[in-house]
Amino acid sequence: MTSVLVVDDDPTLLRLIETVLHSAGLEVASRDTGEAALRAAHAHLPDCAVLGTSLDHTAGAMSAGRLCRAIRADRCTADIPILLLTEQGRGLDAAAAFDAGADDCLARPFTAQDLLARIETLTLL
Repeated sequence: MTSVLVVDDDPTLLRLIETVLHSAGLEVASRDTGEAALRAAHAHLPDCAVLGTSLDHTAGAMSAGRLCRAIRADRCTADIPILLLTEQGRGLDAAAAFDAGADDCLARPFTAQDLLARIETLTLL
């Protein structure tokens, strides 16, 4: 079973993504901070990570960019495919995501089909 680590500090979006992924038969681990996500990735290496850029707006917390870099810097987690959920119309988010090591970006709002297709593509590589 494909496992996905989902990280976002928006509880509504987090639950929505969990529901979509569970409905598709995927194993989901959800976290609301970058620090918790890193611990989860080390405890159970996921097949893919989905990171929300809203982590950037939490004062004092690890941003999505920093989390992406931390995943890439650790040899145990470096090969996890990363999908970054960006804010629509913010091209800098996408550029920064790729600079930080993301494999793909998906702009909000997105459909369940788009999310699942991106995850499927990343986990097949």
